[in-house]
Amino acid sequence: MRISSRELREKWLCYYESKGHKNIGSVSLIGDGETGVMFNVAGMQPLMPYLLGEKEHEMGKRLCNIQGCIRTVDIDNVGDESHFTFFEMMGNWSLGDYFKREKVAYSIELLTKVFGLEKEKICSTVFAGKGKIPRDNETEKLLLENGIKKENIYFTDENWWNLEGLDNTPCGPDNEWFYPKNEDKCCETCDINCSCGRYVEIGNDVYMEYKQLSGGMLEELSQKNVDTGFGFERMLTFLNGISDPYRTDLFEKAIERIEKECNVKYGKDEGTTRQIRIICDHVRTAVMLIGDEKGIVPSNVGAGYILRRLMRRAIRYIMNFGAGPSLMKGLAEDFVDIYGEVYPNLNEKKAHILSEIDREFSKFEKTLVQGNKEFEKLISNMKKFAPDVKVISGSKAFKLFDTFGFPVELTLEMAKENGFDVDLEGFNAAFKEHQEKSKISAGTFKGGLIDSSEENAKLHTATHLLLAALNKVLGGGIVQKGSNITPERLRFDFNYPEKLTQEQLKEIEDEVNKNISNDIPVVCENMTLDQARNSGATGVFGDKYGEDVSVYTIGDVSREICGGPHAKSTGQLGKFKIIKEESSSAGVRRIKAILEKSQN
Repeated sequence: MRISSRELREKWLCYYESKGHKNIGSVSLIGDGETGVMFNVAGMQPLMPYLLGEKEHEMGKRLCNIQGCIRTVDIDNVGDESHFTFFEMMGNWSLGDYFKREKVAYSIELLTKVFGLEKEKICSTVFAGKGKIPRDNETEKLLLENGIKKENIYFTDENWWNLEGLDNTPCGPDNEWFYPKNEDKCCETCDINCSCGRYVEIGNDVYMEYKQLSGGMLEELSQKNVDTGFGFERMLTFLNGISDPYRTDLFEKAIERIEKECNVKYGKDEGTTRQIRIICDHVRTAVMLIGDEKGIVPSNVGAGYILRRLMRRAIRYIMNFGAGPSLMKGLAEDFVDIYGEVYPNLNEKKAHILSEIDREFSKFEKTLVQGNKEFEKLISNMKKFAPDVKVISGSKAFKLFDTFGFPVELTLEMAKENGFDVDLEGFNAAFKEHQEKSKISAGTFKGGLIDSSEENAKLHTATHLLLAALNKVLGGGIVQKGSNITPERLRFDFNYPEKLTQEQLKEIEDEVNKNISNDIPVVCENMTLDQARNSGATGVFGDKYGEDVSVYTIGDVSREICGGPHAKSTGQLGKFKIIKEESSSAGVRRIKAILEKSQN
């Protein structure tokens, strides 16, 4: 190999530090709740307020880093040479400092003097203009001044960068950098527009001059920014003169382990190679998410559900190879070794990561064996008794899910492998009908309740939403100091030094009601107290808990250790109304609230 992953990191950061940029490091992979996305999906995402000019960054106007990202929208494509769920972006930014002239020069110097590319082979695409936004003639002029050949500059109206579907975010024209992998032209005019794959896009520079508003409208930003993004895995692959990123040192140890323990060979055939890639990608992502500074664990809701889906897909392919949890844990250790220097949380949480992998494997192993058996029986019967039918009905898919705990995503994947489709609409209809028939469980519960009636369950759920709203409105650090719930109202005591204003109370009410209207599922998981604490669950009466506890998760809003009972989803609660706010004791405030029946 010409360059290792460690060397590439050093070259990127050292170059931009030599140009006055400060390395800001990598932030959590888990979304901050402010941008409306579950995970950080782009290197610039954590810098949104600074790019918009809303804040000044404490480290200055010139920044650089290598940022981990999670993207799962194209999870079904993982297994080829170009898709990952976890990946890294090498970035650098100018926050209202330098603009196009300096950036074009920096990028060309980096590509030629640091990475050794030949200037006469470098190609770039430039924004051709669209609507009211003019053609970017300035960037073309700067490219020419810095030695890029005129015939290697291409104009296209697709050179516009934005965070698709998200309003009030920065955007602007960009120029993308391309380079040929080899000298083998597919035709006389072979260029970056050819489908032969000879030219590789190695990165882009975005000139963020606008804010994206609702309805496709734009407004000029108060400052002009530069946002550079080069894919780490892609650049590492390219610089090593190969086409498969799984052949880099990022995956070398993991693939060797799979080959040795499962007696398979990477690259021998397409099916085996695809399965090895999926295992490597999904285990790597699981390690990064569990070991993240905001570490999550597998669950049935939100980010935890995405993690569970990835882990269980990896488990399926590991078991297909005849291996077990020891292989998955060994792969996790490999990735901790590879990334531990860059992400020290992984070393600190190594035991926790391995424990969660072991736990999830054990939980899913029996389900997978039984589900596979039932799926094969279903396919066999369809082929025998209805050979012309190539669609698994929604009710049959739901039975696999409801009776045998078999995830619908695996049913979809296995159906496709066998040449079948699944009636997903029918599955969703069956799932909804099942939810509507479900009743709130009753019994003996703790947690300040007089009884366990349906109204109490709703009010108890509302206290979770209330605590989350208090922390959001009052700036964090709020904990429960006491709770009492009757069938008519909730009473909630919390730490706060002064009387709440009417504006604060209105904001709290609105926040709770927003989360009620979103009809978020309330999911209960049973685990040990240590697992609950490590998963990020909160609770204040730790000495009263037993070894095993229940953790209630309400989407991205709340995750608490609690004794129940709870509603099945927040949409059942009605309208939340605060009827009184008063002092309970020194430094402790008390809110009394009710739930009114919804008018809808």
